[in-house]
Amino acid sequence: MNAKPLQFVKPADFHARARAALDDPKLRQSFRGAMDFLQDKRSAQFPDGDELERLRDIGEAVRRHALARLPDLLVQLEDKLTAAGVQVHWAEDGEQANAIIHAIAEKAKATRFIKGKSMASEEIELNHYLEARGMTCLESDMGEYIVQLAGEKPSHIVMPAIHKTKADIAGLFAEHIPDAPYTEDVDSLIQTGRRALRQAFVEADIGLSGVNFAAADTGTLWLVENEGNGRLTTSVPDVHIAIMGMEKVVAKLEHIVPLASLLTRSATGQAITTYFNLISGPRRAGEKDGPREVHLVLLDNGRSQAYADEQLRATLQCIRCGACMNHCPVYTRIGGHAYGTTYPGPIGKIISPHLLGLAATADLATASSLCGACGEVCPVRIPIPQLLVRLRTEANRNPAEQVAHPLRGQGAKFSRGESLIWRFWSGAFARPASYRLFRWAATRLRMLTPRAQLGWTQHRKPLTPAPRSLADLLNARGQEE
Repeated sequence: MNAKPLQFVKPADFHARARAALDDPKLRQSFRGAMDFLQDKRSAQFPDGDELERLRDIGEAVRRHALARLPDLLVQLEDKLTAAGVQVHWAEDGEQANAIIHAIAEKAKATRFIKGKSMASEEIELNHYLEARGMTCLESDMGEYIVQLAGEKPSHIVMPAIHKTKADIAGLFAEHIPDAPYTEDVDSLIQTGRRALRQAFVEADIGLSGVNFAAADTGTLWLVENEGNGRLTTSVPDVHIAIMGMEKVVAKLEHIVPLASLLTRSATGQAITTYFNLISGPRRAGEKDGPREVHLVLLDNGRSQAYADEQLRATLQCIRCGACMNHCPVYTRIGGHAYGTTYPGPIGKIISPHLLGLAATADLATASSLCGACGEVCPVRIPIPQLLVRLRTEANRNPAEQVAHPLRGQGAKFSRGESLIWRFWSGAFARPASYRLFRWAATRLRMLTPRAQLGWTQHRKPLTPAPRSLADLLNARGQEE
């Protein structure tokens, strides 16, 4: 496979990429159609509003219960997995996680990786790290495989290639897969991709996967997928490495069941996903298949910063369904690549500041209308709009101000002049006497205001055609009747 080099972008370039996306009618039309389809699919899976709200209550309770006991549950999970023969590794950041995975590969004399879907591996840019050290890392999820061929990052956490049309994919396959004919038939394209990937499962030295949930009481890793590639990735190669954000653990195996129901119905509108993979250790004596080694890499990478703050801890409730993205008017118009982060859309706006720091991501929290759609559809009730307001506050806070749990990059957007203006404004409106004085002064000094008003008054366009008056509308209706 001769994929294009990976294109790196930065969240600090958000405004320029957002403008470019808004000027791309093909992208906007593609996303609008896809989001409408996904919204309808989700609605069809929750016809009973009362059932949905009860299930959301359960999902929120499960996640909050696990986060309240997170340190103890992680230790319990490690003990259970270690007893079952799984080697557990702790990684403070992406660099350490990459080094751990590279060391496992070197010890196994491995050079070829096959990957199931893993947003955590995207987060730490594992593919690029391994390729720089002479190893190949092939994505086996069809959407991930497509964006890998294109040299891009995923634009959605559930559907990585949602920004691609069938013509785009046909061109990529014809260019990069030997003997692949150009066709825009979807079934033929899927079969072409699967044939290209099939032999890679057999030849791979290491299979790498993500983890959707982990049960501390049984030491079980739970993977959700639709294509069967996750099962092949975790069972065919001799070594299986799973990488998991530390927040994915829950107390009991039975707690995962309602989360799995919420995940699949909220993400793709499926009543149930095609495959649930439950992994509890390497191949045992007498078993004929399965990996001989299983490793779990527990990744922090800024999550402990969110965990330390009682309000921001709700960020870690996320089950990565993508429903907030599917209903977000901003994401729908600009797509995922505009954000420049692994996690785009509403969930990306609240988790990326912890992974990358506020200095790099301060503009993302303001890229929201605060319409509340993301919070209304979140299956585990993450208060995303409130968290966005909180992150805006932290980005504009005086860096010298002492707070209980300072965020990395706190005060990245702080402006002393702006701070003084808002203090004056709030003071003027805080008391009747000061308000009257401000009004008196403003009316007498209005000649100092600019003649040309910016924004709304200068750039707005009149309605065409001009609307009729209310009387005209009533008369017209009376004549129709």
